[in-house]
Amino acid sequence: MIKNSPVVMHGIGLGSKGTCTHYHKDVDIAGLLCGRCEKYYACFKCHDELTNHSFAPSSTKEGHPVLCGSCLTLLTYIEYQEGACVNCKAPFNPGCALHKNLYFCS
Repeated sequence: MIKNSPVVMHGIGLGSKGTCTHYHKDVDIAGLLCGRCEKYYACFKCHDELTNHSFAPSSTKEGHPVLCGSCLTLLTYIEYQEGACVNCKAPFNPGCALHKNLYFCS
């Protein structure tokens, strides 16, 4: 668990910047908000292994559906789409776009 009160990122085998057992490249640092339990997870696989319900996508209109694992800044969907944290400039994995439907809904 990465914690910086009151923001927490959950996951399995979390690195210091939010990488996890499933996705562990230097750019795998975006924490995604589950629309059901409203907690941030390193990935949907971590979420599903740690909870008793499946990951539910959050709305692209949600205030802050993304958490930067590098600096723990909360990001809007539009800010996340820029490809790097607006605060610390740490890049996000562009391959995450392949999972967009798992993490976000309109």
